[in-house]
Amino acid sequence: MKILVTVKEVAEAEDEFEIDGLDIDERYLEYDLNEWDEYAIEEAVQIKESGDCEVVSVTIGPERSEETIRMALAKGVDRAIRVWDDDLASAEMIDIGTKADILASIVEEEDPDLVLTGVQANDDSFGATGVALAETIGFEWGAVVNALDLDRDDGVAHVRRELEGGIEELTDIEIPAVLTIQTGINEPRYASLRGIRQAQRKPLDVSTLSDLGLGEDVLETPVSRTAMYEPESEGEAVVFDGNPEESATQLADLLRDKGVVEG
Repeated sequence: MKILVTVKEVAEAEDEFEIDGLDIDERYLEYDLNEWDEYAIEEAVQIKESGDCEVVSVTIGPERSEETIRMALAKGVDRAIRVWDDDLASAEMIDIGTKADILASIVEEEDPDLVLTGVQANDDSFGATGVALAETIGFEWGAVVNALDLDRDDGVAHVRRELEGGIEELTDIEIPAVLTIQTGINEPRYASLRGIRQAQRKPLDVSTLSDLGLGEDVLETPVSRTAMYEPESEGEAVVFDGNPEESATQLADLLRDKGVVEG
């Protein structure tokens, strides 16, 4: 059995930052593995530990993102693929359709039985890549999966998934399939020192669009960014310092000042 896990390097801005054109200035950004993808990695590695299985991870990103995908290797992924080239680097925006086409090419090469993605990325929060990939490659799919019981013999994934309004659904999905993994499905492991050392020796291949049989036209998108700005705050948070008695006094003073209470 083979499982492909898509992962993403996400950017997190500092509390105070400056905007440079259509982006946050690079000086104020830190990069890390997407939180939702950590749960997808853990789910794949647990399946691997229960039987014969290879776990492959793929990311779309510059050389900097190798640190992110090495973390997936350190947590138990067997090998990794990074997709990048000059055309991707110069693209103003890599939209969901482009990501789905690129990942579809990897699926065609790897022929996995199961594809796991995080439900969403915590930088853009689109939450669409997994389902868009499934539609592109024609796999069955299940979104927002928070419990997974894989029956390898029958080729069925018994899943529980979140729906709107707090409702959950139990359903069976035939594999090959794409499942987008919700946080809380497991407890992602920390990368051990031994795992970090081993990750440096595990295969990490780099592919270009050309290697995947894709042309520059895959980057064409009807979506464009027109502005970047920090939303105006609709309110202010007040933090009270001191022990509980002092905080209560400060709160009471504030409520009197605002006219909420009298006295």
